[in-house]
Amino acid sequence: MTLLIHRPFGIEHPYATSADQRVPVRPEVGEAVRLGVIASPEVRAVYCEWMPDGGAPVSLSLTPVVVDAADAAALAGGEGHLAAAQAAALADDGAWAVVSPPVTVGVRYRFRAEGDGGASAETEWFDLRPVAWVADAGELTFDGAAHSGGTADPGGADRLVPGSVEWLRDDTGVHRVRFALALAPDEHVVGFGERFDAVDQRGRTLDAVVFEQYKGQAAAGRTYLPMPFAHVVSPSTSWGLHLRTSRRSWFDVGASTADRLVIEVALGGGPHEHLDVGVYTGDPAAVVAAFTAEVGRAEELPEWVFRLWASGNEWNTQDLVMDRMDTHADLDIPVGAVVIEAWSDEQGIMLFRDAEYPLHPDGAPHNGAEITYPAGGAWPDPKAMVAELHERGIKVILWQIPLLKTSHDLGPDVPEDAQVYADGRALIDGGHAVLEADGTPYHNRGWWFPQSLMPDLSTQRTREAWTAKRDYLLADLDVDGFKTDGGEHAWGHDLRYGDGSRGDEGNNRYPVHYARAFGDLLRRHGKAPVTFSRAGFTGSQAHGIHWAGDEDSTWEAFRASVTAGITASACGIVYWGWDLAGFSGPPPDSELYLRAAAASAFMPIMQYHSEFNHHRRPLRDRTPWYVAEVNDDPDLVAQFREVARLRERLVPYLTAQARVAIETGRPLMRGLFFDHADDPEIWRWPLQFGLGDDLLVHPVTEPGATTWQTYLPAGDWVDAWTGEAHHGRATITREVPPAVVPVYVRANAWPGLAPVFDRAAP
Repeated sequence: MTLLIHRPFGIEHPYATSADQRVPVRPEVGEAVRLGVIASPEVRAVYCEWMPDGGAPVSLSLTPVVVDAADAAALAGGEGHLAAAQAAALADDGAWAVVSPPVTVGVRYRFRAEGDGGASAETEWFDLRPVAWVADAGELTFDGAAHSGGTADPGGADRLVPGSVEWLRDDTGVHRVRFALALAPDEHVVGFGERFDAVDQRGRTLDAVVFEQYKGQAAAGRTYLPMPFAHVVSPSTSWGLHLRTSRRSWFDVGASTADRLVIEVALGGGPHEHLDVGVYTGDPAAVVAAFTAEVGRAEELPEWVFRLWASGNEWNTQDLVMDRMDTHADLDIPVGAVVIEAWSDEQGIMLFRDAEYPLHPDGAPHNGAEITYPAGGAWPDPKAMVAELHERGIKVILWQIPLLKTSHDLGPDVPEDAQVYADGRALIDGGHAVLEADGTPYHNRGWWFPQSLMPDLSTQRTREAWTAKRDYLLADLDVDGFKTDGGEHAWGHDLRYGDGSRGDEGNNRYPVHYARAFGDLLRRHGKAPVTFSRAGFTGSQAHGIHWAGDEDSTWEAFRASVTAGITASACGIVYWGWDLAGFSGPPPDSELYLRAAAASAFMPIMQYHSEFNHHRRPLRDRTPWYVAEVNDDPDLVAQFREVARLRERLVPYLTAQARVAIETGRPLMRGLFFDHADDPEIWRWPLQFGLGDDLLVHPVTEPGATTWQTYLPAGDWVDAWTGEAHHGRATITREVPPAVVPVYVRANAWPGLAPVFDRAAP
């Protein structure tokens, strides 16, 4: 009669607790726990039967509680359509809770509910084992060599603080390891994947778990693309470390104790666990080269990826896409790629909306000859559209997410024999779905496409089966790449993957498998593996392009995105970009838009994009002409055109320098510490970066600026806009018109690069 739910781990949102979980999941000896359940409306009382090993049973009475929906929504970044969805996912009605006695021994417990008319229900029994930190319960190695601390070893583990290694265990196994590495006063710590809050993480705490933080990544300290890898840099020494694990890890980078980097890592729960730490010595470029030689290195992509990318989430018809590209041509604003997001039926993200095709009850892929496109539909002739765009020199990227929307959210208008349901059955019956621990299919616990099935891309057979349904997009339509959006949807420590891994180690690897799957699809059709991913982890370096995810059109987000590019690049991501001037909320003002465009022209990938707004007026397009219109700024289009033309002239340099980055480990978008680690002054200028070997870029990231100071490190430099020569180790102030970003060129490279900055050039 009564629904009564308790899940010790809850929904496993990494930063929020759900109403039905135990907190903490693993209490330390002597710690009490909060026990939560969700009950159906007719429940009038809930009790917990608490049975300590060797002790007297206790009956605990639960009380109704209210989950704060506002707090839940704030986790998603505040304003926006995903915020409301997250609030709904976390703010459950019917929540009850109680705080247990201190846990000193193992406990069995269950819940019983009493409802109207004497009806009752009870849950299964749950086991709870308290944990404790102990000195010797596993093996910590550095580059494979065991180390106990206090003596030097060839791998650099002499930094291990003596006596700092501890293991968190219960009477069944070991769940975490914690240890500390010494930090010298002049050392800076950079990396941990794409980070939005700071280049130097010294004095901060953070973790490494793939997470969809919808906006506000800097304030939240979260990221789509974490890595348990970092550089430690000082004027005299540089080295790097890599935790060789895909499980979640935590870092206290001198925040609690100024001279210690304290690292904590989740383990597998076995009776004797092991963690190996990779240590790389040498300058930062050598560290990146060694790290990517181990985990995967970018492959060179064609030069067209460095041209301007254009996108809008509401370009949801062929007419709209062609209209936007026509306007680019009419205004003489060069564009190299169009990303079409709203092309599909958004059920399996494999068939065009309004397309007609026969039902394949077995879920087999369709081929192009089977699919027709009604003349009055949204996409009457996608093949002709792609061909025409190719004639104009514009490549076509189609949006993807790794989910199959087979939940009630499909709505009453989708018949039960629809192709999406056949595909869902085939996914499950073919053994291609991510599974729960009990073997049932996993349904997305996140707030974006909730309850959708998720393909198990950890195996080659499923990668091929999932992408085979997109073969016709390449074989028949000739598209050029895929925006591999999402990838953060796996929540659950005990999910089951086909490669034998559990969720605690497989979830972070999921976006790596995802980008690999679509890169391989493109290669099968003779195309370059151009994928455009938001999520990632260690190993993502080898798979296509990445961008910084969802952000508002604000100056704060602009600064955070520059930081994200510098930190992602420091971890071996060569091809990186962002939604210039942000993609969410009302369009940016002219100043922010032009400042962001001018900066993006000197980043690896330059693209604009705008969020879905339910086609409400006013639009939220980020096209330069629309931003000009809403700001009543007719000069903006001409200024953007000049920036876009400069970008075209920069493409050969970017192509050559990407090759250098791949070969040497010296990032394309390069924090100054790569080339000038011996200069302590560079850390005062965290938003400056090198672009390849010869350019130094300093984005104007504050509103109202008319002049801008830039620190020039050692060497001889030339102002790219005036040709004026400068000597390094000096601060230079220059005027900064709205579409000008300070750029300085190494003097010996100036003769070859001067034409790029010629405003009279086409």
